[in-house]
Amino acid sequence: MPKPIKIMLVEDNLEYRGVLEFALEMEEGMELCSSYGTAEIALRRLSQSAAIDQPDIVLLDLNLPGMSGLEALPQMLELAPGKQVLVLSNSDQEADVVAAISIGAAGYLLKSSTIDSILGGIRSIAAGGTLLDSAVAQYIVSQIKPKTSPSYENGTDEVLSDREIEVLRLLGDGMLKKEIGDRLQISYYTVDAHVRNIYRKMRVRNAAEAISKAYEIRLFSLE
Repeated sequence: MPKPIKIMLVEDNLEYRGVLEFALEMEEGMELCSSYGTAEIALRRLSQSAAIDQPDIVLLDLNLPGMSGLEALPQMLELAPGKQVLVLSNSDQEADVVAAISIGAAGYLLKSSTIDSILGGIRSIAAGGTLLDSAVAQYIVSQIKPKTSPSYENGTDEVLSDREIEVLRLLGDGMLKKEIGDRLQISYYTVDAHVRNIYRKMRVRNAAEAISKAYEIRLFSLE
């Protein structure tokens, strides 16, 4: 039987935290190992824990009393190397999304997400995936359009093809590779090849980083 996904929850809103605690405790295959209302206490716990006792995933609010989630995020990743952080926030501001993903968050969900979406996101990240709230992604992508000849500040002349930009947009909409293939009427393997090329050209590791970088370097420019 596979080991449960161990989760640390960092959330100061008592009512919302209680809802998440109940859902995590009831969910098969997940274990809520700790729950805190401030980043300072969570960081202290991580610094004092042996590797075997550390969580697999940290659910982190950004708007915390004292140290913010964004300030705590790099320290959490340093104290728990190889672990993942899933941001849960009320903020749909592009700056917060870009900052969290750039620092190293594996995913970003709004607190308006359903409990099922949050639990599904935890499983996706635990399996090595990434997650960007579809509402946030769609908002960001809706504000941007591709430049005629995009280039990157990475010492190469490689650019994304029109098809690769199209695939990147659909990734930003939260679509899976199979769904992208169905939409574009191409095979899963072709989509997978496009995605690998996008990551290589943009020098990123996953879809969340690709979307974040596209926004940062103005591969997509504001309308």
